Amino acid sequence: MQLTPEELKAHLMEADDEFRRLATQHCEYKKQVEAFAARPYLTPEQQVEETRIKKLKLRLKSQMHDMLEQYAISTRWRSLQVRAN
Repeated sequence: MQLTPEELKAHLMEADDEFRRLATQHCEYKKQVEAFAARPYLTPEQQVEETRIKKLKLRLKSQMHDMLEQYAISTRWRSLQVRAN
């Protein structure tokens, strides 16, 4: 049985401390980016900080995606091994 991406994410949020930490930090960065977007004007320093946070947020998203893929691959592999036995 193959899990949907949403089910995989929910499972890792519950079972994997590192994934949960990454997701929590990603959410914090998202809030910060939204706060910058709500401002009518950003100073040059704020623009630099917004860009920095966006890059950090993207890095976390990439790490989470990699973890989801790794888990999905390992789950499929274990499923195939069980069927073979």
